Amino acid sequence: MATKNDLQDWVFNALKALDGKGTIVQVAKHIWENHSDDLKSSGDLFYTWQYDIRWAATELRKTNKILPAEKSPKGQWALR
Repeated sequence: MATKNDLQDWVFNALKALDGKGTIVQVAKHIWENHSDDLKSSGDLFYTWQYDIRWAATELRKTNKILPAEKSPKGQWALR
């Protein structure tokens, strides 16, 4: 069963797979395509994961793994 903390790795890995940057929709599609079974068996996370990936991106910014919002193209997340 996946937890909210797993989303940080999933967002990071999605951005790597997207050549280092992607829109929220692209990241969400990648996560769904690769982790839908995990999400379906994760209780309430199944209903909140698209919101929670935004939290995960904020946490990745705090650890300098992705660029701050003001340094990324509008509407995109990008790896450092």
